[in-house]
Amino acid sequence: MSVSRHRSAAPPARGLPPVRHPHRAPTTDSGWRRLRPRPAVLFVVVALLMFGSLLLVHGLARSQVGVDATGAHQGTRAHDEVPAAITDGGPVVDARGETPVSARMPARTISLTFDDGPDPTWTPQVLEVLRRHQVPATFFVVGSMAAQHPDLLRDIRAAGSEVGVHTFTHPDLSAASDLRIDRELSETQLVLAGALGESSYLLRPPYSSTADAVDNDALRSYRAAGADGYVTVLSDVDSRDWERPGVDAIVRNSTPAHGAGGIVLLHDAGGDRSQTVAALDRLIPELKAQGYRFATPEAAVGLPLDNQPVSTVDHLLGSVLIGLVAIAGVVVDALTWLLVVVGVLVVARLVLMLVVAVRHHRRRHRPGFSWGPPVTAPVSVIVPAYNEKENIAATVRSLVASTHRVEVIVVDDGSTDGTAEIVEGLRLPAVRVIRQVNGGKPAALNTGIAHARHELIVMIDGDTVFAPETVGRLVQPFADPAVGAVAGNAKVANRGGLLARWQHIEYVMGFNVDRRVYDVLRCMPTVPGAIGAFRRRVLLEVGGVSDDTLAEDTDLTMAICRGGWRVVYEETAKAWTEAPATLGQLWRQRYRWSYGTMQSMWKHRRAVLESGASGRFGRAGLGHLAVFQVLLPLLAPLVDIFLVYGLLFLDPVTTLVAWSAVLGVQLAAAVIAFRLEREPLGVLWLLPLQQIVYRQLMYAVVIRSVVTAAGGIRLGWQKLRRVGGLEVHLASPPPERPPQQLVVLRRG
Repeated sequence: MSVSRHRSAAPPARGLPPVRHPHRAPTTDSGWRRLRPRPAVLFVVVALLMFGSLLLVHGLARSQVGVDATGAHQGTRAHDEVPAAITDGGPVVDARGETPVSARMPARTISLTFDDGPDPTWTPQVLEVLRRHQVPATFFVVGSMAAQHPDLLRDIRAAGSEVGVHTFTHPDLSAASDLRIDRELSETQLVLAGALGESSYLLRPPYSSTADAVDNDALRSYRAAGADGYVTVLSDVDSRDWERPGVDAIVRNSTPAHGAGGIVLLHDAGGDRSQTVAALDRLIPELKAQGYRFATPEAAVGLPLDNQPVSTVDHLLGSVLIGLVAIAGVVVDALTWLLVVVGVLVVARLVLMLVVAVRHHRRRHRPGFSWGPPVTAPVSVIVPAYNEKENIAATVRSLVASTHRVEVIVVDDGSTDGTAEIVEGLRLPAVRVIRQVNGGKPAALNTGIAHARHELIVMIDGDTVFAPETVGRLVQPFADPAVGAVAGNAKVANRGGLLARWQHIEYVMGFNVDRRVYDVLRCMPTVPGAIGAFRRRVLLEVGGVSDDTLAEDTDLTMAICRGGWRVVYEETAKAWTEAPATLGQLWRQRYRWSYGTMQSMWKHRRAVLESGASGRFGRAGLGHLAVFQVLLPLLAPLVDIFLVYGLLFLDPVTTLVAWSAVLGVQLAAAVIAFRLEREPLGVLWLLPLQQIVYRQLMYAVVIRSVVTAAGGIRLGWQKLRRVGGLEVHLASPPPERPPQQLVVLRRG
């Protein structure tokens, strides 16, 4: 009897749209592109651009590169272009005109200046000392710091002090291009405009010192800034507080000699500034006692007041920038913690999976292990085939060469390339060809089940070959009456290209290790279509192979697990299957797998709440798939995104060490997995590149599948183009049989 019309034991997958499975001829690339849901692609692109922009804003605002007080450039620079008016002049350099000029501070006049802030710990303490002594100061702020703490800028102004510009990311302007200088200053001005509604024309270049140290490159940067309207404020009294020499030394270093005036360089950020705060509380009274007055630099030399109101547009743009920095900070901080959780889960899962996989291997290979009495009953092997002319001969020959008694049923599902004729022309023993109108792979499998003569049924794809002992080993677990289905060990046959080798690593590290673990936990979600064995009565119980999803093998396996049957993995039953040879073919295959798996999970979702074997499968199997095959792949790109982020904005050495440590764990896991499979380790040199390139494609597949599922897009089944070449995995060719013994059936 035919089982093609039987219903599955589980309800239809109503949450995800159903699909039709009829095989289709390969489409052109342009045809494939037309099938893509453009709104979904647009959504993903926009989301990535927004996230990338937030990371860029956050990276610029919180960059750890370049901010220090000791100076960037080492060595001797030329000074021949610097006029004597600058080198012999004062610390206030005005390069806005044709000829740069400078000004000295009047006698017994002090300007206190603070660099590298604002800092949420030290700036408020400095302001408190200044308030107590009623002394103004000028805070030359780093724009990236100010964007994170705009409230501190308002506190500075409220305390009667001024805000100057110390660039946005603290670069050495003498080594920067004019374009970089303009960007550094304009971005900082935007922050001031957003936080204060004011601007500043006072600039303190990072790593600058006294006027007599100005060289040609520094003067060039002063001229570039002057062209934008900036006056450069250097220092002539260096407290050297960044060395943390002690309070007494800071006070001594900050006191001008012989009653001269000066601009004092201090810091309110960049490290522990407790000595600076304590020294300031002593310095101000002592200088006052010596007759010093305190003034801002521009007021002391007769320039206009620094901070002036800006236009409404500039204030609005600055507010937007500060808002973006705040949003980026929240998002990136949250994602950082999420990344930590993801990393811990991935590493913990990897270690646990390997431990369980090794346990599975040792259990199966311990002396005396047996499923029970040897299974010698004949087996029906079903080969659903649609346009498989490249491989069908090798597939059938490998089956007929089996050391176990088999009948081979090739169901030609409306092929147009002569697949059926090729099989008929082989004239091999115990081979039947059944022709039917194209109905899709589930229909072809159900036709084969209906015509199978034996209780044990093996299903194999038309692009796969078996070793002679594969069928016999695959059915041995059926000695245990609780076993309803057996998953075999699928291996990549065509390993010649880079893409195929990456898939080989994935099969060994991922699929086969996973199946060992699922076997131990008794929650196997998929018996692969390339190699799987079933009891006929189990297939009839669940209604045959359903066409509710794109992943008919996963749907069928889940139904069997929910029926209380045990599904096991037999690692010694090996099959070699042709893997996709191009990125386009791989994308189509994995897109179908991923989407079909999600459909199957949704269809069998009620298993999570059920009891017994079905509940165990639902909570363990579906839970694992949901977390590690859907959710984490959506988040896993964070690892690579943050790798780039760390290289650009954090300590690149630390970032590379952390990434290498994770890669080292994966490499160790790969070695163990390859040892379990007795595979050569030479291909593992490609693992780092696989993590960078191949893994991104797999992430994109999952993301696209989720977006497609959320959008309710219907998918068609895409036939992959085969190239053949499986004959190399055949044993000795089977003997031919007289033509009259070949059985050919035709259906509808």
